[in-house]
Amino acid sequence: MSGVLSCRLASHRSRQSGALVTPEEEEEGEDDDDDEEDDDDNFACVMANGTGTIMLKCVVVGDGAVGKTCLLMSYANDAFPEEYVPTVFDHYAVSVTVGGKQYLLGLYDTAGQEDYDRLRPLSYPMTDVFLICFSVVNPASFQNVREEWVPELQEYAPNVPYLLIGTQIDLRDDPKTITKLNDVKEKPIVTEQGQKLAKEIGACCYVECSALTQKGLKTVFDEAIIAILAPKKGALKRRLGPRCINCCLIT
Repeated sequence: MSGVLSCRLASHRSRQSGALVTPEEEEEGEDDDDDEEDDDDNFACVMANGTGTIMLKCVVVGDGAVGKTCLLMSYANDAFPEEYVPTVFDHYAVSVTVGGKQYLLGLYDTAGQEDYDRLRPLSYPMTDVFLICFSVVNPASFQNVREEWVPELQEYAPNVPYLLIGTQIDLRDDPKTITKLNDVKEKPIVTEQGQKLAKEIGACCYVECSALTQKGLKTVFDEAIIAILAPKKGALKRRLGPRCINCCLIT
């Protein structure tokens, strides 16, 4: 986490997005200082060195080539990466405002290949939320959620909340992709299957998205933040407003 101060600025852009507020804040205004301190104790967080900004840690896991890196880069840079670069634990950070309070959302990418099975858990300590990803056009990656990824998180990070994320939904109706699946007698994973699996594995929720079109992309990270900050308060309400995104590659 100490790398936050030495991060290299990759982009700086401002865009309209939903700022998150609790129902209590909407009705009564911002909580007093004591309440804010109590809220901060409810999740594992650290202060970005000397900045006074609370850092939330989000780690993305799942099979290789399901779109984890593209998911993070498309969200952090507001642009789909033109070239595929295999992941070796890249870190990003995005500044977000929740109920008028500033947070630094640390995004940790991981490699899903077996070669990294021993190295990957080193990024798990102090994680606030996990995103378990599978591709909706890769049934094997869907099956591995239950067989590989949930057991791994239960072993190395018990009691940390996780979301189930279905990626690459733009390929669900792609003719070439469907043909390849038909050749092996497979079909794309449908929304109902994802929702059912999320309940069975105890995920906070199921969200589908496309890093290419960015459909559902913001919802993924909104729900991740909700899982950290308001696990017992229900869904946070959204209020339109500007959000400044500072995307950094943490070194």
